[in-house]
Amino acid sequence: MNVHVGENDISHVIEADKAHIWHHLTQHKKFDDQDPLIIVEGRGLRVWNQAGREHLDAVSGGVWTVNVGYGRETIADAVRDQLVKMNFFAGSMGTIPGARFAERLIGKMPGMSRVYYSNSGSEANEKAYKIVRQIAHNKYGGKKNKILYRARDYHGTTITALSSGGQDERKAQYGPYTPGFIEVPHCLEYHSQWGEVDDYGLRAANAIEEVILREGADTVGGLILEPITAGGGVIVPPAGYWERVQEICQKYDVLLIIDEVVCGMGRTGKWFGYQHYGIEPDIVTMAKGVASGYAAISCTVTTEAVFDMFKADPADPMSYFRDISTFGGCTAGPAAALENMRILEDEDLLGNCEKMGDYFVEQLEGLQAKHAMIGQVRGKGLFCGAELVADRESREPVHESVTQAVVGECFKADAVVIGATNRSLAGFNNTLTFSPALIATKSDIDEIIASVDGALKRVAAA
Repeated sequence: MNVHVGENDISHVIEADKAHIWHHLTQHKKFDDQDPLIIVEGRGLRVWNQAGREHLDAVSGGVWTVNVGYGRETIADAVRDQLVKMNFFAGSMGTIPGARFAERLIGKMPGMSRVYYSNSGSEANEKAYKIVRQIAHNKYGGKKNKILYRARDYHGTTITALSSGGQDERKAQYGPYTPGFIEVPHCLEYHSQWGEVDDYGLRAANAIEEVILREGADTVGGLILEPITAGGGVIVPPAGYWERVQEICQKYDVLLIIDEVVCGMGRTGKWFGYQHYGIEPDIVTMAKGVASGYAAISCTVTTEAVFDMFKADPADPMSYFRDISTFGGCTAGPAAALENMRILEDEDLLGNCEKMGDYFVEQLEGLQAKHAMIGQVRGKGLFCGAELVADRESREPVHESVTQAVVGECFKADAVVIGATNRSLAGFNNTLTFSPALIATKSDIDEIIASVDGALKRVAAA
């Protein structure tokens, strides 16, 4: 075990955490008789806790965020230098890093032209929904206001973002939900809703058209989808799916919103996940990897055609986008994002992601050949999942306690931090998730795979 010796006693920090911090996604009863984990330092793919134990982080900060790895001094320097010069002004005015990053970002997104800043993925999606709703009022007399979302997808944690989420356990107990959000079927062929079909991708996409026709095409204004479903099970859409989705949106004049909060900024081996599929979205949202967690920033990016709809009648005081995000005016986000993008480019981290992603999937498939518990391996780039099953023939999921036991074994035995779907879908919290920083090497991946191999053996034996 590697030990990193800190210079100071931080026992007071631990006590302050136990006394005052309300941790995310955590049942706090366990802290009655144990200490919370404090992450003190990070370098590359490694982090150290308060006891000095080194961990290999295979989930980029726990929620697929730290794309360029920990300890990037040049990002910290860029943020510090910008904050001293000009830290904030509301988004009704411009800033130098805001304009510069928008220009660089649009250069990676052919067909898109406008960037709206806020500070979280949930908020970025809320802006997209408000854009759709305001267009519905200004162009369609308010009628074309419904927004479709897909089962298993996740779009954020606010009430309206949850209303557009296809993960029932994340939504549970937070209703009543915002009206006007309608679910369409998921596209995971491994758990087909229609049995065996010749062209599952086409069938799953056509299910969206069926919902549009059921609701009334004149009432549906938007469709939001993750390019690859993240927390709902790392679902890569089947062949033919995206092409048909694009056709359907164009046919029924439905704005296509792509949620790149997880997939964006190189996670799948391209700048954005949708770019694997030749999609032409109307709106793209992003957060997490935009600044790799070095500053809070999210973006809602639109085409010029969408933007122009808010200039149509300058005499109407209600016609412009009457929205604000206070910390969308903070310059730390775009300053960090500019340096984050430079690192991605100069170190060819998208190329590394593609190569190491192929290697990661190969190694997971090797584990699948050894362990009957792995039913299917899925992923693209350094964004991978392994679905655990009790029986391969029936594809019955393991109980979520088994999935969590594997995660726990990796952490306890090898100090390797992996992820798993949890509090997403009752009965389907059974997919191990992996998203190491895009700097990952074969050696890092081998260490992760070895840890999962041992954990699966021990859990299966138990």
